[in-house]
Parts: sequence; structure tokens; C-alpha cells
Amino acid sequence: MAKQMIKGLAMLVLVVMLSLVTASATKAQSSRQVANIPFDFVVGSEELQAGEYRVETVSSTGMAMKISGEHKGVYRLSSTITASRRAETGKLVFHRYGNRYFLAEIWTPGESVGRELLKSKDEKAVERELAAAKSSRQYERVEVAMARH
Repeated sequence: MAKQMIKGLAMLVLVVMLSLVTASATKAQSSRQVANIPFDFVVGSEELQAGEYRVETVSSTGMAMKISGEHKGVYRLSSTITASRRAETGKLVFHRYGNRYFLAEIWTPGESVGRELLKSKDEKAVERELAAAKSSRQYERVEVAMARH
């Protein structure tokens, strides 16, 4: 009797886990978008070349993001940010310091909630350099449109 209960419980756990994985994969697929980025850029500690990139969530919470191109893919954690109105189009927002671009935000069309990527050590270092130089100049915000894929 105990063996049957354990077997039944194990089967229930397996079904629940399979459901969660399926729901997560479905959510990630529904939020996949593509952007053609005309400049080299940085995500985390990785430098990516200009080109076409797919952007998608890879967790059920949306915290983990995957940015992948023809030659390279990067995973990055993100947090929720909100806007006062819904985004009309999907877009990637970059922070530009001179000729260096850091991916900072991801917005999905029709949503007022976006994803903000955690700042990398490199971007924080650039910010410290500007502060130490007492530069009033910070980053320039650059937006690149995305389309659903």
C-alpha cells in the first residue's frame, strides 16, 4: 500500500513539473521578438556584433532573458519596469556612452510593463569614470524597434 502511495505521489509530482515546463516554454515562445541592431553592443560581460537578434524570456517569471544572434547567445537577468502608457511597438533600449552601447531595457508591444537588464560591471565602470571626471554627461538613450517572430 505504501509503495502505491509513493508511486502515485511521484506520478503527481511528475505531471505538475511537466505542466510547469510546458507553460514556461509556451510563455517564452509567445514573447519572442526579433531586432536588427545596427551597431556592436554589450549584454552583461559579452560583446555582440551588429546583426539580427532574437529576444525571448526563458523563465515563467520573465526574469531570465535570452538574446541570441547568428553566432552568439547571451542570458541575462532582468527586473520589471513600468511605463505610464503601453508601448506601441516592441523595442530595445540601449545606454550609449561614446561609441559603446549597453542593452538596458526590453519592451513588448501593447504592454506597459517591460524588462530592465541588470547593469554590467563594464557599464558601472563607465558610469564611475564619468562621475570621477565630474562630467555632467551621462548616457544617451538609443531605441531599436523589434517585431514579433
